Amino acid sequence: MTLFDIIFTGSEQALEACKSVVEQTIKEYGENEKVNFPHTAYSLPTIYAATGQKIGTLAELKGAIGVIESLIVKEQNLEKALNAGLATAVAAEVIEACKYVGGKTPYDEPCAGFIPDTVIRSMGVPLVTGDIPGVAVVIGEAPTAEEAAKIIKDYQSKGILVTLVGKVIDQAIESKVKMGLEFRVVPLGYDVTSVIHIVSFAIRAALIFGNVQPGDLPELLKYTKVRVPAFVNALGPLSELVVSAGAGAIALGFPVLTDQDVQEVPMNLIIQKDYDKLVQSSLEARGIKIKITEIPIPVGFAPAFEGERVRKDDMFVEFGGGRTPAWELVRKRELSEVEDHKIEVIGPDIDTLGEEGGKLPLAIIVDVAGKNMQEDFEPVMERRIHYFTNYIEGAMHLGQRDIAWIRISKSSYEAGFRLKHIGEVMYAKMLDEFGSIADKVQVTIITDKEKVEALLEEIARPRYEARDARLAGLTDESVDTFYSCLLCQSFAPAHVCIVTPERLGLCGAVSWLDAKATK
Repeated sequence: MTLFDIIFTGSEQALEACKSVVEQTIKEYGENEKVNFPHTAYSLPTIYAATGQKIGTLAELKGAIGVIESLIVKEQNLEKALNAGLATAVAAEVIEACKYVGGKTPYDEPCAGFIPDTVIRSMGVPLVTGDIPGVAVVIGEAPTAEEAAKIIKDYQSKGILVTLVGKVIDQAIESKVKMGLEFRVVPLGYDVTSVIHIVSFAIRAALIFGNVQPGDLPELLKYTKVRVPAFVNALGPLSELVVSAGAGAIALGFPVLTDQDVQEVPMNLIIQKDYDKLVQSSLEARGIKIKITEIPIPVGFAPAFEGERVRKDDMFVEFGGGRTPAWELVRKRELSEVEDHKIEVIGPDIDTLGEEGGKLPLAIIVDVAGKNMQEDFEPVMERRIHYFTNYIEGAMHLGQRDIAWIRISKSSYEAGFRLKHIGEVMYAKMLDEFGSIADKVQVTIITDKEKVEALLEEIARPRYEARDARLAGLTDESVDTFYSCLLCQSFAPAHVCIVTPERLGLCGAVSWLDAKATK
């Protein structure tokens, strides 16, 4: 079967299950019995948002089955397959709604089931500000409970709201993962259809915060795709029903990543069998960037330390300054070539120098990958190494390129500062200041003298020379965009600079490349 055939089969299974559940519920309660989810003003949110119709009774719910049937058109193209996925979502909502008929509470702890409107409203601000940078839906079963816990805790550490569906809930319980809204880990239910409760979350977000009008399906799908940073991890064997539900997620703009062999749909249905890379791949697929609020180093970090000078008597270790070779380089790389947050130290660290310290050669290579990253931005980002290093308490940085000079004080060394912490600073600040162009950053720090000298000639100097040649040919006539700068308006309110390749801002602090890199 093709991927489309699997989706259509799954949607037909959902339709038949939906019909059966509705008939059974009507048989038990009668057509006039009320049907609704608790604590919501949006009736059955998926149906209401898609059609504009508020379902109030089982008779009306039975009539809504026609909506599901109309969405299943078995033609071999992506549009019809995604519509069939939406049909599965609607069928899931109908099935879940029947569970609540008669005032029943179908979900026991730890499962949440339907998420009330008040919870969605309370999460509006954190979602907008990025305090909750995204929503992960983990469905199925990881290979082991330990692997499941590792994935969940990785998302947790990044502030992601994690929802669980299926056996992964038991795996989380077994691994003693703390669950509940306060921990941003919410088990929805064991049935595949319970995934609709997080879909409903996204849909009501569009109605509540996006001013999307009920019945405007194209606008709804546009909002969820652009504004709701959600994605799905489908783990373990994939049934036709799960694949069809995944198509519904893709229709809403939520990429699906799986550890199973399926026919991939670029940017939408992605295979990732390496569980160590699953979280990062998921964030990349949805375009989610994590804000780093605290840099894990044992000393202070602030612009207040920029003017600090490390005198010879206070110095523990020294790099460059004519005493050893030292250079730094920022390189544009492809996304596949960079392992995000990889910090590697090649050669002896400063704690090998003994109690009195000493000097070492040094190379700092910062590899940056991003959809908007350009080679023109390399020198702009590279110059920031000077500032970022000087922001470290007990560190002094002078020069740039292959004339860098760095000193680390005795007090910072005694506090536990090591070379890897320079990497932590570069990683955090590159993503912080250049978030619009940098998606992934890895840092390599080399103190092996032979490698430092060899790589200087092999990769650093040729790159410096190529940049200089490129910049020499950069004129006002060679570009089609100039930039305005309002940096000095705090003390010159009526002033604005127009920055061009041949004309800096009047303060001299902003070049054309600076403006382009940080626009």
